[in-house]
Amino acid sequence: MLRIKCNRLVVGSNPTRGVKKIFVGAIRESPLYHFGSKGFDIQSRVGVLMSQGDNLQDNQWQGQWLLASEVTFLNHGSFGACPWPVLQAQQRLQSRLEKEPVRFFAREWEPLLDEARNQLADFVGAAREDVVFVANATMGVNAVLRSLRFQPGDEILTTDHLYNACRNALEWVAATTNARIVVAPVPFPLADTREIVTAVMDRVSPRTKLAVLDHITSQTALVFPIASLVRKLAAVGVDTLVDGAQAPGAVSLNLAELGAAYYTGNCHKWLCAPKGSGFLYVRRDKQEMIRPPVISHGANSPRTDKSRFQLEFDWMGTDDPTPYLCLPVVLEFMGSLVEGGWPGLMAQNRDLALQARRLLADGLGVQLPCPEGAIGSMAVVPLPETAAQFPAAALQDALYDQYQIQVKINPPWGDDIWLIRVSAQIYNHQSQYEKLLWALKQLLHLV
Repeated sequence: MLRIKCNRLVVGSNPTRGVKKIFVGAIRESPLYHFGSKGFDIQSRVGVLMSQGDNLQDNQWQGQWLLASEVTFLNHGSFGACPWPVLQAQQRLQSRLEKEPVRFFAREWEPLLDEARNQLADFVGAAREDVVFVANATMGVNAVLRSLRFQPGDEILTTDHLYNACRNALEWVAATTNARIVVAPVPFPLADTREIVTAVMDRVSPRTKLAVLDHITSQTALVFPIASLVRKLAAVGVDTLVDGAQAPGAVSLNLAELGAAYYTGNCHKWLCAPKGSGFLYVRRDKQEMIRPPVISHGANSPRTDKSRFQLEFDWMGTDDPTPYLCLPVVLEFMGSLVEGGWPGLMAQNRDLALQARRLLADGLGVQLPCPEGAIGSMAVVPLPETAAQFPAAALQDALYDQYQIQVKINPPWGDDIWLIRVSAQIYNHQSQYEKLLWALKQLLHLV
């Protein structure tokens, strides 16, 4: 069991925000995670915060990440960002691995992997036997799609909001099996999340074998009513593969209760784990048919203490397992940052995302594109018509090159609706979105 000693430093308080604290020390009893007897250098971390030139209270969390202080980073949703205490834990694991690789992989790796899996499974509300690690959610989607057997004329249902990488995987499967992809057009802007359910269910037919759905969409940042979708699809005999790339750490999960046949998610985004850590959940009755993308020693292992499902996915060849092995530290660290633990952190990030989208919509004179119930830790806002003069990449580059703002600009959606997508993580604060609004007004000639 992971035991972390936390030393906290009060750096300021505000009657509207409560006392804010910095996690400044983490010492694991195992030498694999040991950070050193002195813990973290408190004075140097405060020095970093002060040197950023902004209000200490606003920026108190930024010192726990390696993000460049001169960049206004509002795009956590693309690739995440890993806090430096977690990176230190990863480096300690990597050093231990390289000091004695045979001992590490032969004796130490699997107990650490099981510990990480157990804690992650508990966090996402799944039985530990139903979870395996993959490098990312795209790999999880591919593992499921390429394991299932489709017949010519079978239909795979998805929506026009599906992540492009997953759509490409669908296209490959359809081309190789002569299955048919059916795309449900989900309205956007969206008046009510029930419209999503209606759009999907209207495209179900007797030939529908699988639905592939986002939990949180990438381009439009919509939180789909996934529980209702899974339940209604199951009632007509359709399994669901959920691409939850953006969900873990952004919304609460209980995969056993959700009941989806397949669910895959990233740990490097809103959980803030190192890059290369994701998971795949497969319901027990579906595991026998799901194979990993790389077939290795687990395929003919004589072991009986674990399922073939876990034996195969756990070892797909030699790689760096430390992104997965850091998950106990990640879950403990991120859950220690605010009162209320993980639920408190997710609620705080969501509140900030809602504030940011209202600020941008009001300042740009545009309508909000979806109800609050469809918002997690990201939000999109349509840009005014003058944005059409910029290709998406040009506007995104202009914001970065001229104003040092890192934010996602998405190409036109529907009737030439350009979208700006903002992320809200604990290191962000409202003045950053105010800076973004000011920069957009300058570039779009709204002042």
